[in-house]
Amino acid sequence: MVHFCTRLLARLTPAARQAGAHFSTAAPQNQGPFYEFRTYRIRPDRTAAFLRLTNEKIHLRTAHSQLIGYWSVEYGGLNQVFHIWKYDSFSQRAAVRSALARDPRWMSEYISQAIPMLTSQDNEVTALLPWSRLRTPPLEGGAFELASFKMRPGGPPLWGGSLQQAIASHDAPGHAHLVAAFHSEIGHLDTVHALWWFESADKRRQVQGDAVADVAVHVHTRNNKVMFACSFSPLK
Repeated sequence: MVHFCTRLLARLTPAARQAGAHFSTAAPQNQGPFYEFRTYRIRPDRTAAFLRLTNEKIHLRTAHSQLIGYWSVEYGGLNQVFHIWKYDSFSQRAAVRSALARDPRWMSEYISQAIPMLTSQDNEVTALLPWSRLRTPPLEGGAFELASFKMRPGGPPLWGGSLQQAIASHDAPGHAHLVAAFHSEIGHLDTVHALWWFESADKRRQVQGDAVADVAVHVHTRNNKVMFACSFSPLK
């Protein structure tokens, strides 16, 4: 069967192979670093205690791998924290997780106390879109928005150019500051996440626009959350 498929693909014209690529739901191969999105939902009566504990003990975790940002979700999801971790490879992540499991201080001083405070955990593996890079906000403070778009299958070859133009049109002084744009690899597939920074939640409300109007035909669903960086967050 594999040989048959190989022979069939070889017979396709270049145009046919290109058209077929638009129906692929997989993200392009990415040999660079990846970014793990983690969302924790916290018991409402333990949110303040969880944030205090994390503030006190996060250094035990960041000794093992790079934290990009850590936020408390204010609108679009109560009693949640969202954080992003950078890894160079899956083997590095596996080594980090193994080291953490053997770290007595991390396990006894943080994990054993934090886990009872949580109601659920979720993670997603993402990569930066080819034209995006991580950018520091122009000022500390302000509000961050994570806007997530479930795209129709086809991947960046189908909608990447239009999405880039749509996002770029909103990334301007006095409007919004794009921190980074990500594409999912594991988890919520065919999803794009745009991480924005605004001077305040009120400023976001004043200048918000439809950043995907020009690619709406490719968007299946979308949602967002507005967040504030924790004091220990590198991005803030």
